[in-house]
Amino acid sequence: MNVSGQTFIYSISGPESNMRPEDITDIQEKATFDPEIFFYLILPPIIFNAGYSMRKKHFFHNIGSILTFALLGTVISTFVIAAIMWLVAKTMTISITFLETLHFGCIISATDPVTTLAIFTDLNVDPTLNGLVLGESLLNDAVALVLVGSLEDYSKLFDNNESDASQVIAIFKSILHFFTIFFGSVGLGAFMGILTALLTKYTHIRDYPILETSLFFLLSYSSYLLAEVASMSGIVSVLFCGICQAHYTFSNLSQESKVRTRQLFELLNFLMENFIFSYIGVSMFTFSRHRFEFLFILGALLAIGVARALNIYPLSFLLNLGRKKKIPCNFQHMMWFSGLRGALSFALAIKNTVTEPRQVFLTTTSLIAIFTVIFCGGLTTPLLGFLKIPIGVIQDDSNDTNLCDRDGYEEPEAEAQRTPTQVRRSALARTWKSIDSAVLKPLLTHSRPTLMDTMHWMGPVARWLTTQEQMTGEYSSREHEAFAKGDTGVGAGAAGLGASGSSASLPRSSGSLPQDENSLSNGD
Repeated sequence: MNVSGQTFIYSISGPESNMRPEDITDIQEKATFDPEIFFYLILPPIIFNAGYSMRKKHFFHNIGSILTFALLGTVISTFVIAAIMWLVAKTMTISITFLETLHFGCIISATDPVTTLAIFTDLNVDPTLNGLVLGESLLNDAVALVLVGSLEDYSKLFDNNESDASQVIAIFKSILHFFTIFFGSVGLGAFMGILTALLTKYTHIRDYPILETSLFFLLSYSSYLLAEVASMSGIVSVLFCGICQAHYTFSNLSQESKVRTRQLFELLNFLMENFIFSYIGVSMFTFSRHRFEFLFILGALLAIGVARALNIYPLSFLLNLGRKKKIPCNFQHMMWFSGLRGALSFALAIKNTVTEPRQVFLTTTSLIAIFTVIFCGGLTTPLLGFLKIPIGVIQDDSNDTNLCDRDGYEEPEAEAQRTPTQVRRSALARTWKSIDSAVLKPLLTHSRPTLMDTMHWMGPVARWLTTQEQMTGEYSSREHEAFAKGDTGVGAGAAGLGASGSSASLPRSSGSLPQDENSLSNGD
């Protein structure tokens, strides 16, 4: 711009931190990563693997309770933490507004019980408890992330000088933003999973396992990128993409790709999880924007305990009013204790450390993550024994195959056939199961019955959407024979399969290997 013969140059930049460049050492600079690396490279494999490897049976059996804990429980936790920390902030020298404590409540409400779930899996803890803790942690992360985005959206619309009516409109816009982002991200992730399932079903890409695995990986990761480009939540999108990939696409893959994808994402999850927890520890000494406020840290530890209690116990009481299989008190105590904080909380906290309150949030979140992982994770096994929670429970996955023939037709499950670990599905789960069995699985997988059986009124369209493998059952038979012989062609993985002739020979992590239609025909 030229004014009075003088030239002015303007540039747009974010707020500067209170750290001078000369105060940052070379080691600190090299040991500090851009927060975008966490969101675009490190978190997506962790979140995808959580959806891809989870036990879908116990997730869908308890879907109503999980949604209650994840949606309503996270909101309760956020506001309780915000209220307590606002009172704590009043005694501090730093000025922290209630809106900022709400932001901290959203950040710290994201649970990550990775240590507890690993112990649950190793000890074969009761599958109902395992499913509740795992399902709540998965959706809780998604809800917390979207809440943070909605709160930032509200802070942009909020103005103290505006009328009360304008502020109410800003609140409703933020609520609408929350539901739009959440369900839009769920839909986009499911769409990418369905697209991959259709591609693997109606093409011969399974004849080229390396290409098949590569496309599976790229399409799964693209669900995250597309959501971010569309200004939605990539974490929510990639989570539900992983669930859809496990439920539909997995049964269409060749045996080589089944083993490769499972081992690939399990390896990436292991590396990324360990990197994040290592970085949290290293950042305590190298990150230049830490601010230690011990009163705030102690208040935060108290707040998350109180908020977790006000989340778990009242909601469990309400859920037990309608559940046939109640959530016992010892399960509730274990769920309260399993509220560890970890990767997502740290990633959200480190994303913005410009102001003094945000620096306090980062330091507090890092210390809470370290404390809960070491303290709560280390006491999980003794607490299971103290609360007399059943361990060594035999999973009933193998019993599912007795309820269907080799072509995948399901037989009605009599009440007397239920094992002790099987529970009657909720109304929501039964509704989902009927739609899934009649429409989605016949359309997206090679399972039977086909669309010609379940939706015969569609006539030629149903026949066109039914593959030859579905009608003859050749694909299921071929896959079972390959699985029994261990003919996977992937080295050690094949040897492991061939040794026992079943998927049990594959090591399990916090979740389980997604299973094909025959092994899940009664489970999901």
